[in-house]
Amino acid sequence: MADTLLDVRNLTVRFYTQDGIVHAVNGVTYQVHEGETVAIVGESGCGKSVGVMSLIRLIPQPPGKITDGEVWFEGQNLLELPEDELRHVRGNRIAMIFQDPMTSLNPVLTIGYQIEEALQLHLGLSRTEARQRAIELLKMVGIPDAEKRIDDYPHQFSGGMRQRVMIALGLSCNPKLLIADEPTTALDVTIQAQIIELVKRLRDELGMAVIWITHDLAVVAGLAQRVLVMYAGQIIEAGNVFDIYQDPRHPYTLGLLNSIPRLDKVGRRLEPIEGLPPDLLSLPKGCPFAPRCRFRIDRCLEENPSLSPVAPGHEVACWVDVRTGRPR
Repeated sequence: MADTLLDVRNLTVRFYTQDGIVHAVNGVTYQVHEGETVAIVGESGCGKSVGVMSLIRLIPQPPGKITDGEVWFEGQNLLELPEDELRHVRGNRIAMIFQDPMTSLNPVLTIGYQIEEALQLHLGLSRTEARQRAIELLKMVGIPDAEKRIDDYPHQFSGGMRQRVMIALGLSCNPKLLIADEPTTALDVTIQAQIIELVKRLRDELGMAVIWITHDLAVVAGLAQRVLVMYAGQIIEAGNVFDIYQDPRHPYTLGLLNSIPRLDKVGRRLEPIEGLPPDLLSLPKGCPFAPRCRFRIDRCLEENPSLSPVAPGHEVACWVDVRTGRPR
């Protein structure tokens, strides 16, 4: 197995608001190995984005606060690094692609300037060298006429092309880890497929690791090696992509898979997950999924299970075996 690149231990994030304390991320632990793609999936509001933004301390503080945990990356705990040292990690060794490139790119600066600025800051390139490298990056991500388009502004690109620019910006300093926060959500399915194939190709060419955040399980199947399923700020199932799709062990994962169309199950009715996610201001005493779960037993309402192995490389936080409906 490849060496561990990122080791997240018991990451806990709170938001202190006028309404109370939001329990956004609750003791998340996982690893990412060199060259590996890990997908984090779950409903909107389950803590996916806050969890990965906390890795490089991008959440607004206040009201947000990382109250516990460690984030080890290449021998350094990122949560303890001084801000000036962390700036050399962000955008350099760890890069991030956001969901909406229009709000991530500066609208009054050309895309060339924005890419060149990162190259000059992190790699120490001259202005001429940075411009040449920026053109190479735009060509790499499939921007036509890169020599001309480098002087265009973000609004002059389509949504798919802006996302390609964001990927070029993310890859500009040859990061070891690329975090992609739902980068295809606002794009049509054809452009989504192109962006996913582009990231896969660049991942293989550059040997970088990828964390892909999404609520769309259909995207994950052909992209990730491992999947982490999140619910109410915690990981409730983790395993390789084959196990998650072929042998889901948590009722929530099962519900997600039953609610999406599948070509191998033509004619099957889609089954929505009844109910709503819990209020993160006041989490229930037991398992946060229990009120929506058709497998729940009395213990589910009293005690929140932790992740435990059910097969090699496959962990689940559940008191019930969904295959038999019996307590574990």
